[in-house]
Amino acid sequence: MRFVLLRVSKGGAPWADDAVATWIARIKRWSSFEEVVLRPELFRGDVDAVRRAEGERIQRALRDRDRLIVVDERGAVPTSDAFRASLVEAGHEVAGRVVFAIGGPYGHDEALRRRAHQVLGLSPLILNHEVARVVLVEQVYRALATHHGAPYGH
Repeated sequence: MRFVLLRVSKGGAPWADDAVATWIARIKRWSSFEEVVLRPELFRGDVDAVRRAEGERIQRALRDRDRLIVVDERGAVPTSDAFRASLVEAGHEVAGRVVFAIGGPYGHDEALRRRAHQVLGLSPLILNHEVARVVLVEQVYRALATHHGAPYGH
């Protein structure tokens, strides 16, 4: 299974970069994981225009056989077991990549959420983008570790 995290960001959070790099190194025992940073749209007073432009940028980065999972505060918040089950299912069904998308500061465009195979919430709380990124990558690691029988979290 191949994972990609597409994220709209200016960057500049070394603490998050370090945490994500640690989890990605561990994930690579079982799977490939690539992180791609997409530049944010310049805000010119129209939130919908920003969401639309960033959504189009995310869609251009997708391939035909990818399974898109949009990380969004409006999404269903699964348990870790349910999240693992959905990733295992994706591994059996998806010929392409499993692509997670974290939007910019204004969130995702409705068209991108409709295009997604799943809209995933990470918490009932609204998380900062960098925190969401760390939580997501750690949960991918947790899902793979428990699926492969590695001792991680009880």
